[in-house]
Amino acid sequence: MKPLKPAEILDASIETSVTKAGGSFGKLFVLSFLAGAFIAFAAEGSNMAAFNLLASPDTYGIGKLIAGIVFGTGLMLVVLCGGELFTGNTLIIAAAADKKVTVMKMLRNWLIVYAGNFTGAFFIAGLMNYSGLFSSGAGMLGAMTVKIAAGKVGFSFGQAFVLGIMCNWLVCLAVWLSFGADTMAGKILGIFFPISLFVTSGFEHSIANMYYIPAGIIAKANETFAALSGVSAEALVNLNWTSFFTANLIPVTLGNIVGGCVFVAMAYFYAYKKA
Repeated sequence: MKPLKPAEILDASIETSVTKAGGSFGKLFVLSFLAGAFIAFAAEGSNMAAFNLLASPDTYGIGKLIAGIVFGTGLMLVVLCGGELFTGNTLIIAAAADKKVTVMKMLRNWLIVYAGNFTGAFFIAGLMNYSGLFSSGAGMLGAMTVKIAAGKVGFSFGQAFVLGIMCNWLVCLAVWLSFGADTMAGKILGIFFPISLFVTSGFEHSIANMYYIPAGIIAKANETFAALSGVSAEALVNLNWTSFFTANLIPVTLGNIVGGCVFVAMAYFYAYKKA
């Protein structure tokens, strides 16, 4: 079997989308729970690998690169082990445009998968807190967890939206490349580079933020972590459940939808189907 050409990748994506859109509630929720957990594992692992580097301006770029290298494992687990990830499932819109899937079935898939992803990611945040691992590095992992979360709720709506667009543009290209590869090694390489690029760049992924921000909110309750974070008192107050949704999750999710739907799925649909 040869790697697929771009037009063939579009056909494979549409075929896969038909299956995804027709999944039962139970199947979709279980697979999306797993996907949310996989992305959360990638998030906590990338924090653990890079927290000391991210703490200094001199090593910040290297820290982001290390985090990006580790984070790619999350999408690899989703694609290769089986999972339903909301950001990747924005590609279903091409199947809707091709009239292979109804808009209602697409939205049903998105809603179930989004809820399952949230549950899985939040579950890992709770386990990390209970495990005591936030105390790693004399509490600096917990401190960096707080600092990262505070930074994410500090964006304006527009900034978060644009960062979400650029993120899922790359994430969906990683999924796109995995459809085109004919071996597991090829799929891994296809996923690795775009995901490493999005994390290193500092773009915003709604499902990853379902771990990053709740973990930070939980960690800030520890006075030691909060003090070590270097985050101002005002920013600590602003790190809360309301700001999680209004300042980050909503605009980032909308941006992720635009990034995947417009710049990947519909761009290639127009190029290879509509045109």
